[in-house]
Amino acid sequence: MGQVVAVVSGKGGTGKTSFTANVGMALARMGHPTLCLDCDVGLRNLDIALTMTDRAMMDFTDIMRGRCSLQEGSAAHPLQKNLFLLTAPARMGAGDVDQEAFRALFPEIKKQFDYCLVDAPAGLGAGFHLALTGADRAVVVTTTEASSLRDAQRTVMELGDLGRGQVHLVVNRCMRKLLRSLHQTIDDAIDSAGLPLLGVVPEDETLPLYTGRGIPLLHTNNNCAATAYRNIAKRMDGQRVALMRIR
Repeated sequence: MGQVVAVVSGKGGTGKTSFTANVGMALARMGHPTLCLDCDVGLRNLDIALTMTDRAMMDFTDIMRGRCSLQEGSAAHPLQKNLFLLTAPARMGAGDVDQEAFRALFPEIKKQFDYCLVDAPAGLGAGFHLALTGADRAVVVTTTEASSLRDAQRTVMELGDLGRGQVHLVVNRCMRKLLRSLHQTIDDAIDSAGLPLLGVVPEDETLPLYTGRGIPLLHTNNNCAATAYRNIAKRMDGQRVALMRIR
């Protein structure tokens, strides 16, 4: 049976959607059938991060209402084998989604995919709780900004239903110079959020450039953020990988 991992953040702008797309691609490149599920109802943009704009013809409500099967509703990535997208509806709110019907999707998802990464909207509203509906694990994505770390703490408090050891932290968009100027370390971020660390992702100015050109980051020679995403995917899969140094 596959695993469902909710990717959450209390604050917008942490790079959560890019994380979902790139770790999902890294898992697929490792040979795992992987579904990236957009749970940002009404404001979906995971398709852009995956360079799959306009590829998804159906959304998860079409499956819930019996209009198509999971296999028909999940769009295959054009460049990456084993990677699929199930997008969110664009013309409704998260509060309008039947939570029990949404929960009923996950047994079949776990049968068909090794991993399902659920991209939650920022904040702790209805979309956040919807994203956790079928989750086995959660990853809290934060940056080293004080406001982001405070929101990560609050997010952790909302994840109490998940068992100990099933919630991990990713510190994203890290810049060594900024850490030095603020007298912060990654350990400070871990202590603030109160979670075990899954990985650190450096700030990478090339990411939006590749996305804008429709080129997946992991299909380039990038050795910065792409390496971090690959390492995180390996850790999620149970491998021991040392943390990369932020230059």
